[in-house]
Amino acid sequence: MTEALLRQLRIYRGNRSKLTILDDLSGIIRPSRLTLLLGPPSSGKTTLLLALAGRLGHHLQVSGKITYNGHGFKEFVPPRTSAYVSQQDWQVAEMTVRETLDFAGQCQGVGSKYDMITELARREKIAGIKPDEDLDIFMKSFALGGQKTSLVVEYIMKILGLDTCADTLVGDEMLKGISGGQKKRLTTGELLVGPARVLFMDEISNGLDSSTTYQIIKYLKHSTRALDGTTVISLLQPAPEAYELFDDVILLSEGQIVYQGPRVSVLDFFASMGFSCPKRKNVADFLQEVTSKKDQEQYWSNPYLPYRYISPGKFAEAFHSYHTGKNLSEELAVPFDRRFNHPAALSTSKYGEKRSELLKTSFNWQLLLMKRNSFIYVFKFIQLLIVALITMTVFFRTTMHHKTIDDGGLYLGALYFSMVIILFNGFTEVSMLVAKLPVLYKHRDLHFYPSWVYTIPSWALSIPTSLIESGFWVAVTYYVIGYDPNVVRFSRQLLLYFFLHQMSIGLFRVIGSLGRNMIVANTFGSFAMLVVMALGGFIISRDSIPKWWIWGFWVSPLMYAQNAASVNEFLGHSWDKKAGNSNFSLGEAILRQRSLFPESYWYWIGVGAMLGYTLLFNALFTFFLSYLNPLGKQQAVVSKKELQERDRRRKGENVVIELREYLQRSSSLNGKYFKQKGMVLPFQPLSMAFGNINYFVDVPVELKQEGVLEDRLQLLVNVTGAFRPGVLTALVGVSGAGKTTLMDVLAGRKTGGIIEGDIYISGYPKRQETFARISGYCEQNDIHSPGLTVLESLLFSAWLRLPSEIELETQRAFVEEVMELVELTSLSGALIGLPGINGLSTEQRKRLTIAVELVANPSIVFMDEPTSGLDARAAAIVMRTVRNIVNTGRTIVCTIHQPSIDIFESFDELLFMKRGGELIYAGPLGSKSCELIKYFEAVEGVPKIRPGYNPAAWMLEVTSPVEESRLGVDFAEIYRRSNLFQRNRELVESLSKPSPSSKKLNFSTKYSQSFANQFLACLRKQNLSYWRNPQYTAVRFFYTVVISLMLGSICWKFGAKRFAIKVFL
Repeated sequence: MTEALLRQLRIYRGNRSKLTILDDLSGIIRPSRLTLLLGPPSSGKTTLLLALAGRLGHHLQVSGKITYNGHGFKEFVPPRTSAYVSQQDWQVAEMTVRETLDFAGQCQGVGSKYDMITELARREKIAGIKPDEDLDIFMKSFALGGQKTSLVVEYIMKILGLDTCADTLVGDEMLKGISGGQKKRLTTGELLVGPARVLFMDEISNGLDSSTTYQIIKYLKHSTRALDGTTVISLLQPAPEAYELFDDVILLSEGQIVYQGPRVSVLDFFASMGFSCPKRKNVADFLQEVTSKKDQEQYWSNPYLPYRYISPGKFAEAFHSYHTGKNLSEELAVPFDRRFNHPAALSTSKYGEKRSELLKTSFNWQLLLMKRNSFIYVFKFIQLLIVALITMTVFFRTTMHHKTIDDGGLYLGALYFSMVIILFNGFTEVSMLVAKLPVLYKHRDLHFYPSWVYTIPSWALSIPTSLIESGFWVAVTYYVIGYDPNVVRFSRQLLLYFFLHQMSIGLFRVIGSLGRNMIVANTFGSFAMLVVMALGGFIISRDSIPKWWIWGFWVSPLMYAQNAASVNEFLGHSWDKKAGNSNFSLGEAILRQRSLFPESYWYWIGVGAMLGYTLLFNALFTFFLSYLNPLGKQQAVVSKKELQERDRRRKGENVVIELREYLQRSSSLNGKYFKQKGMVLPFQPLSMAFGNINYFVDVPVELKQEGVLEDRLQLLVNVTGAFRPGVLTALVGVSGAGKTTLMDVLAGRKTGGIIEGDIYISGYPKRQETFARISGYCEQNDIHSPGLTVLESLLFSAWLRLPSEIELETQRAFVEEVMELVELTSLSGALIGLPGINGLSTEQRKRLTIAVELVANPSIVFMDEPTSGLDARAAAIVMRTVRNIVNTGRTIVCTIHQPSIDIFESFDELLFMKRGGELIYAGPLGSKSCELIKYFEAVEGVPKIRPGYNPAAWMLEVTSPVEESRLGVDFAEIYRRSNLFQRNRELVESLSKPSPSSKKLNFSTKYSQSFANQFLACLRKQNLSYWRNPQYTAVRFFYTVVISLMLGSICWKFGAKRFAIKVFL
């Protein structure tokens, strides 16, 4: 913890190894050509895209130069010229899809490209080209300056397949919204609606089916060529039809360019190196695996030479000697002639619209969010109402008099309490702002608007809130408490409390923008509250504050508010009477006794101070939002040995010995090994049969507003099928088909809606309490405790989920076997970390998610998108893991989006669903998908599959709504009339009856471990999590120490002054 704290303060740097992410890259990305960026995990794809977009972090050491048409980054505005589409989907949850895209278009501007459209039309006419009607409408609407963005937004939503959810809220973890794949498409669409001429898109196909990915890539190719744009797209598992849309390929491996050039020539280069792509192998998968140490040998095709491992460094050297590499080097040697640079190619303006238009757009945007978050403001108002009612009864006027100095003390207490409540009312701004910061940082970095365009409307929209809340407080409490009954003084108190509330909102927004982290910001907020309250002049009077803290008294906003409110009250008519034998009025005596300033002008000084602090805090808020970056930086987990091996491979040194050791370590990873070793923990193979599953949910309000009359929406329609032990079943369908919904219903994870139908486990009706003990569920989102290591996370799952009679040594041995199976042994001691920031990579997290379920030794395992977000090799590792699990006799069901041929044909059976929740195929795949192909080709009018084509992509294409309409058929109805459907019904009926020798599953307890063991396991886990979160621990430690020292020094030797009435109230 101490080391981490010193690192944060930059006092201690420690011994850290240098990791080369990109190594001497040179190349040219050409306009009007679609470029595909490929590479295995940790090859540097994201870093390269960030570098090309001019968005590399300052913490990285960078050398080299990047130019756009011969111009350096300082000669134009990179964020306006190029757009980087991130892997992270930061969206405003309370906005709909259409509103999000419309806002992005209004901020970026549609541009002014009338001359370009005129030239394009002239060229098309000369060439005799008839443009696509939809594309022609889009291009013209996009290019004409001054046009609204609505037509552009509608077209982009149609292309991205978002038109079906256009009026659905985006949502987040706490608010129901669109799916993960739809969020990924929305992130892409935000920048496609803008006028950027250069697009860098990072893994935009995650969570998308292959047909949707194909449509997006096809659109990008059309727009790139029509607009003379430049587009680079990084994809993990591009389908063959999507791969063939690209013009150029950049293959990156361990930070080096292995190949850059035309797509049609890439196989020739590797053929010259002795490697060839098998006939039924996806070329993109081959390219990502051919540089891998483990997968390279299978592609060796030179019969005259023995195989030898060729490192990425050797590939890079060979490419420089290859004719494509030589031509590239020759072009790089000649600088770009700036005379050929089009004036509109590079943007020199920082923003796409006038400041006034951006201000108007931002105001409307934040007004919309206020309406959507109205619950928060209503809740705050009700909270204020309750506290106001309590306050008015505690300080009720029948018990409040105006006769003595002690009476004045009660009124001072009422004033102080009121101001503290109003000050604290702004504390919610901290958490609300921190939650928005990722989106605000994204908008800032993409130059949607300057930071003041956000802060000014947010300030303006807070004025009605302050006016209502402060006005309500004063109206409820003023006359009931018994303040001076004067309309002018009533109005003055209202004015003061209004500015106090404004100051509070500004203060906590500054703290949120400075802290940038929920823990840090809330701690700073609490600290600020204590300091302001302690030095506000009420708890400790001015004369009693030590001289070394008197500066705090003068800078405390509460001091000015307290003095102004006190002057406003005690110089009124109610206190205008002599105070004993003194020459002062009672009110003035009370003020002097509390060391408050008695002059009447201090009211206006207090109001002016509140206004000044409001302006200052909003200015600081704008400054911090403009120049501060998110806390933390991305870090990778790389072992020292792997770092040394990587460096040797990068330099092209001999790694034959390491390769032999690596293959020896991996030789045991096969199904037979795990089947023998894994059976140390026995389990009971179980089947699942389900019949006529229907699932209904309430119709959303948005659909009712569009004219939908039904009260319920049916997501699953009479789904019938079965999952058997030792059979790997794929659940496939386009986005929105109901794959995850069906799996959630079967697994008992749907808590809302209406479920109809029957589910049987090995012939017995399913009981959720029992089923939870013998099943596992791998979610699409990899959720883990960031403070634990891989081994600790697996031991925690095994300890709580395996039967209590299994000894700890056996549990640990089983955990180690599972780690070896999923290839996590080398990372057993690595911290999991936070996604996208530090710790494990996406692919490693996916394997950990599977391992967490496997260590529970389940009989049935559901996996939601186990290959989503992985490259071809990582997906192959995961599917090899899944196949090994199936070989042990377990029942495995996987949903899958865009499988390659190899992954798709690793499954035994398939459940294929169409949009609307209906089955259109349920049965075996057969060798090379022969059964599936035979079934659909038997349908009249369905085109035959091309040789070598991916059967998964083919079946999605031939069963699409467009094809159904063309053929005039309903594939769901065809399936219900088929012999295959009848066989499945018979299978379900047979599996719905228990075998004579079977017994009903039953457990004596709900949980496998006792309450004491559960408590100890959770206690140990929480202890490790807190210990390994030095930021949180250090902040709490800092807060406690500083507050104790501050309060101790403020109250220095007050124990000796306990008889002085002016020290405390």
